[in-house]
Amino acid sequence: MGLCLFPADGEIDGPEACFSYGGFAQFRRRLALAEKIRLEEMQGFGGDRPWADTVTVFEPLLNHPDDHGRSLTPEECRAILPRLEAVLSEWLEDEPQDPELGEHIAEARDLIAVLRVCVTKDVELSFL
Repeated sequence: MGLCLFPADGEIDGPEACFSYGGFAQFRRRLALAEKIRLEEMQGFGGDRPWADTVTVFEPLLNHPDDHGRSLTPEECRAILPRLEAVLSEWLEDEPQDPELGEHIAEARDLIAVLRVCVTKDVELSFL
């Protein structure tokens, strides 16, 4: 069982970014670290630091329930996409000896493909 993120465009053959729940947690943890955020310090992740005290375009993705929850708007996707592309470039520069980073690179590429469709078609990013 896991979680898939996909464009809400009605296409069944479109791109998707699928994760196990544990894999999604690890991906978000690494993504948060790219923004100098330690998820375990944040509300909803065991800490008491409020999200309102944190500035990142990734907040709607990081502070999202693992199962379902609201879709991300096309505007949120437009904000996330360029920063995720930049983070992917940073990860590629570190080219992994770490196999987990290699997995996150592949997952980031999948999510970028999904976000591009959301932005191009002006549709929400759905979680299922």
